[in-house]
Amino acid sequence: MTSVIVETANSRRISYDVLAEILQPPPEVDYLAWAEDNIVFSERESPFPGHYNRNLFPYFDEVLRALSPDDPCRTASVRASAQIGKTVVANIFTCGSIEMDPGDFLYVHPTENNAQRWSKMKLAPMLRNTTALSKLFPMKNRDGLDSVLYKERVDGRGAIQISGANSPASLSQVTMKRQVQDDLSKWEVNAGGDPETQADSRSRAHEFAKILKISTPLVMPGCRITRNFEDGSQEYPYVPCPHCDHFQVLEWENMLANLDEDRPENACFSCVECGGLIEEHQRSEMMQRLEFRAHNPKAKRQHRSFYIWSAYSVLQSWERIAREWLNAKGDPASEQTFLNDTVGKAYVTSGEAPPWETLRDRGANSDYQKGHIPAGFFIVTIGIDCQDDRVEWQAIAWGRDLRRAVVDCGRIPGHISDKACQDRLDAMLLQTWPNSYRRKLCADKIAIDGNAWTEDVWEWARRHPAAKVIMVRGSNTDSAPLTQRVKKERNHKTGKLLKYAKRFYNFNASVLKMALYRNVAKLDPLERGYVAFPTGLDDDYYQQLTAERRVPKKRKDGFTEYKWEKEKTQANEMLDTMNQAEAAAILYGIRDLPEAIWDRLEAEREAAPQEAQLDFEEGLFAVAAPAPPKKQPTKPAEKTNRWLNRN
Repeated sequence: MTSVIVETANSRRISYDVLAEILQPPPEVDYLAWAEDNIVFSERESPFPGHYNRNLFPYFDEVLRALSPDDPCRTASVRASAQIGKTVVANIFTCGSIEMDPGDFLYVHPTENNAQRWSKMKLAPMLRNTTALSKLFPMKNRDGLDSVLYKERVDGRGAIQISGANSPASLSQVTMKRQVQDDLSKWEVNAGGDPETQADSRSRAHEFAKILKISTPLVMPGCRITRNFEDGSQEYPYVPCPHCDHFQVLEWENMLANLDEDRPENACFSCVECGGLIEEHQRSEMMQRLEFRAHNPKAKRQHRSFYIWSAYSVLQSWERIAREWLNAKGDPASEQTFLNDTVGKAYVTSGEAPPWETLRDRGANSDYQKGHIPAGFFIVTIGIDCQDDRVEWQAIAWGRDLRRAVVDCGRIPGHISDKACQDRLDAMLLQTWPNSYRRKLCADKIAIDGNAWTEDVWEWARRHPAAKVIMVRGSNTDSAPLTQRVKKERNHKTGKLLKYAKRFYNFNASVLKMALYRNVAKLDPLERGYVAFPTGLDDDYYQQLTAERRVPKKRKDGFTEYKWEKEKTQANEMLDTMNQAEAAAILYGIRDLPEAIWDRLEAEREAAPQEAQLDFEEGLFAVAAPAPPKKQPTKPAEKTNRWLNRN
């Protein structure tokens, strides 16, 4: 009889193997080593294609160490310039965590649209092209486990949830050990309250959670990433002087003090110890010895915060930094962008206008009258604001270097839907104002407020060319673009696309107000951004122009927002129409108009009208006894002006 040998598993051996696996300490989570082994940039993604090179980005080493479980801090904040690699650090933290120490990961963007774009353009290629990740995320739809906003590991041991801060639903009912809060300064309060508090609470259940907050700053007070930086350890990058070896921070103010505006290619720093010049060719050697030093070390155990700006990055030359400043200098809106994106600091504003009496006194001593265009201003735009029983308007003339001059303002009685009101607005398109060379200029572009009574405004605007008349509405968020076309809107009843979307624009009223209040304080007529006022404006004009303040508003949930607010009894139409006229000027191209166009406009609009050439004898008699000028036939535009003045 043949015997059969049956091999059975050794139960004791199996139990030992399982116990050994459970008790085996997890592998070290080293984001730096993981980045060097796994991150590979293509030529499309980086000017330095190939494997991640720590020598090119030494300022990120300490940030990645802070994110490791070996560092006790719970939060790491990075306040930094734009385009220096912040997103790369976030991607390393996200993908390195999901591969080395699996678990659920939350990645939050300002909006769901931003989240979807990042998922498609940044995350998906990284999961697809990184060998260690492609096996974990085969990028196949598995019952919703691989969607744009949700990526789960194939073995189910972890997932990446991608959310928008504008959606409170996406920030609820989840518990996350690690998370990234990207572009934090652009987060706005959502229907559920403060999204930053909502996101932070998602990691509350984990004692050893890690939260990375990264952003370019915006405006203070109120900038989220600046507040986080100040609450944290405030670690600044110190580098040694190539001459005396003294460690110091490369400050923008230091570069500015050494800047020769005629030779921006020579931009440099000077050592605060020995005074020696620190030039760009010495940067790479200095960066290899970079070290972060905390200005608030007591916070280091709980919250490490870092500051990095463009001067430390190989992605931006010092000459380009200098040229960006020279292009922005004198224009508050451009200066804000420069400080935010290039220097990595918040733009500090008081949110206060100069006293209206100061502006009134300056206007009283002006060298031109209301209804006239002073020399040096060649482009005219009009802002129109619609109220219940009237339409307010203001005409502004523009010159080089973003200088502006108030030309005229007025009020048309009636609602925008009234035919009489619309007829007078039609006449405004023909109205002209004389300049100092006796040329009469009409409006080049008109912007009318379309936020209220949108359909009525459209009924009037559609009668005129889109190149001449546009609809606008203001946005009081600090993060919005200066101007942006309104997304295609549909009739909420019929679902049809509204035609006015083609010429409807949002503009950043908050930034324009801050810029205006800085500009009206300038006293030099040749200074960039200078605002000129004519004689003949009454007190009410200046009171309306300076009617608003940027003030903190505390919500019921305890979060403080900064909003523009006016006195309840004070009108502000002149401030609104000023902003609308500026929005029209921006869309006309005033901010980047080539010098050749300015020259042409000056030649066309400020050349004195040609006199008829006389012969020698006629010239003698003309000098001795000049004949009275011939009466010219009245032009339709002049008839319109007279009619408007009478009414």
